[in-house]
This record gives sequence, C-alpha cells and structure tokens, in this order.
Amino acid sequence: MPKVVIDKERCKACELCVGFCPQECLKLGEEMNSAGYFAVAFVKPESCKGCGVCAEMCPDMALEVWK
Repeated sequence: MPKVVIDKERCKACELCVGFCPQECLKLGEEMNSAGYFAVAFVKPESCKGCGVCAEMCPDMALEVWK
C-alpha cells in the first residue's frame, strides 16, 4: 500500500496537493506547525494509488510518496 509522508514543518498549507490529488486522500489538517500553518494530513490511505501528483505539486517539497 502506498504511503504519503508529510513534513509538517515544511508545509505552508497552500493546499495544492489537496486540490490535485485524484483520490482525495489529503486535507488540511488540524495540527499547527511552528510557522503557524495548519499542515496537510493524509486522511484516506486506503484510497491512495501512489501516483505522486501531490509531491510533484508541492512547491515546498513537503511530501514524499512511497510505494
């Protein structure tokens, strides 16, 4: 099963990954990072296909996709 690893400290909550995920596996989280942003959360791991679109769209390189 693919896994998305999110570096919550690098995330600036731009939500590009959320908008581009074809499986809707990500959403804005409830945990605030040290910069004051609500980092993205991986909420539907069972739906993830490991396509990597989320990681490609992230301007801050805060996501990694592992297959």
